[in-house]
Amino acid sequence: MTWTLHFTDHLPRMAVFVSKAAHCLYDILSRYQSGEWKVEIPFIISNHADLEPVANSFGIPFHLFPIKPSQKKVVEAQQLELLSQHQVDFVVLARYMQIVSQDFVAHYPHRIINIHHSFLPAFIGAKPYHQAYSRGVKIIGATSHYVTEDLDAGPIIAQDVTHISHKESIEDLVIKGKDLEKMVLSQAIFLHLQHKILSYNGKTIVFN
Repeated sequence: MTWTLHFTDHLPRMAVFVSKAAHCLYDILSRYQSGEWKVEIPFIISNHADLEPVANSFGIPFHLFPIKPSQKKVVEAQQLELLSQHQVDFVVLARYMQIVSQDFVAHYPHRIINIHHSFLPAFIGAKPYHQAYSRGVKIIGATSHYVTEDLDAGPIIAQDVTHISHKESIEDLVIKGKDLEKMVLSQAIFLHLQHKILSYNGKTIVFN
């Protein structure tokens, strides 16, 4: 048996990784600023500068790490050093559009939370909502999971769906999809903070 003991007087430290999409970041920071979560966000990391004004408006340090394929290993080493220096407990990929390496994941097993649309693998790649619209799907969804070395195949923490109809446009699907993504990601973060997730053999048991 493997077991862990957590104390309520410990304030977890959560690093947030982003790229260009802002909806998940705004939701996380609003919950953080309002005191909804007992967590500390020491900084935000991004491979683009687009969301630096958002970080500044909430008074959170922003670290830019542009990534080129030939330099990815070096950049990840720098990111891991920053995480270690700030004693980060876990990482949230809030629409961070980069694949993290197996070495990076190994430093934070079951401590990296990701969010993606639930169309995988049916609508993989760019513009999933456009693909879904062209196929006339009747539901769309979002999935939050722990990151493993297998891309988008880690233990699932939270999921949700919403119904759509022929009356809705691609723009409607995108709006509804973003709402689902931010809510499902925040639900997963809250469950992780509450230590209500037991991860074993590629699955999770969530205690509500």
